[in-house]
Amino acid sequence: MRRYAAFDPPEYLGWQPDAELAQSFRERVESVPERRKVVESLDSRKLESLYRGMLRFRLHDIMLQRWVKQGVISKAWLGTGEEAVTIGAVHALRRGRGESPDVCGPMIRNAGACHEMGMPLHAMFRGYLGTLDGPARGRDLHIGDRECGVVAPVSVVGGLCGVMNGYALAFRLAGEDRVALTWIGDGSTKSGEVHEALNFAAVNRLPVIFVLQNNQIALGTRLEQHHRGNGFSAWGRAYGAELLEVDGNNVLDVFAAASLAVDRCRRGEGPVFLSAETFRMGGHATHDVREARELLPPDVFEHWGRRDPIGQFEEFLATGPIELGIAGDEELQPGDGERERRNRVILAAIETEVGLEVDEAAEEALASRRAESTDPSERAGEGVYA
Repeated sequence: MRRYAAFDPPEYLGWQPDAELAQSFRERVESVPERRKVVESLDSRKLESLYRGMLRFRLHDIMLQRWVKQGVISKAWLGTGEEAVTIGAVHALRRGRGESPDVCGPMIRNAGACHEMGMPLHAMFRGYLGTLDGPARGRDLHIGDRECGVVAPVSVVGGLCGVMNGYALAFRLAGEDRVALTWIGDGSTKSGEVHEALNFAAVNRLPVIFVLQNNQIALGTRLEQHHRGNGFSAWGRAYGAELLEVDGNNVLDVFAAASLAVDRCRRGEGPVFLSAETFRMGGHATHDVREARELLPPDVFEHWGRRDPIGQFEEFLATGPIELGIAGDEELQPGDGERERRNRVILAAIETEVGLEVDEAAEEALASRRAESTDPSERAGEGVYA
């Protein structure tokens, strides 16, 4: 994908595929038979859908950065570098407005979950602009949509764990085969309500998935300053729950593991924890990028910069065995070289299409700001309770 000097992390500028990392990307899912089977079942349409989702997420965040630089908004919370953890997980869910979708509760840095569950991009941008026609009617930039199965995040990260347990328990009592999923940052794993929720879900075998999203830093606190042990690999045993470790920068690994987790939950074998290693390629928000980059040495950013989740997936799609733009059961005619050339053309066209989608959504949201400002006379309790 195109890189933008004004917005992308410096490690992403001039990004080039690494042959060793590309091989590792492929081998990651091939090493686990159950996950390999999931990935091998994907046709070109599903692979392209995952790619569109990751591009949509990255370009949504770039638009927010543009608005910050232009003075439209004061700051934004970004998921740059962590797109695979969000898109891979949410694509394993049942999605679709008004079709009894599964339910997810994102952190604000998992904004990609909102548009992939069915929320329009213009509605998400309106949330940041605080317009009256936005999802929260101008009250809050933590947004959701019940019809799409998106529970709005809360400022206290990890606070949704108990809420998602409530959804999962309700699904159980109603006899519905629906699943709840939420993400927990490495910092928020230290809060008491998170531990209570994990234990409650395990004891009651709830159909809920907790993604332990370790991006190596909690606001300004490095992981080793607040966490003992080797990541979160032992947390499943601690609570008596199934835990699957995933490469958080490999969208196929996340998707395959999340799909298996969803299947377990639908069979009544939940909960499932996903332990995802990834990295935040910036600040806690746009206002503290310089300070955030001073907390860790440059080689850490270089290490994760080479593992850009979109760049790695794009290279997999371009050079892999699937020809894009056709159904999975169609016979491939061109040779390998021609297939790669054609795949790269299709990927570039998809990026252009998604870019236009984001631009149009942003313009629509800006028009709302001019026409639909927040109404100060509206009662404080109106629209708060479901």
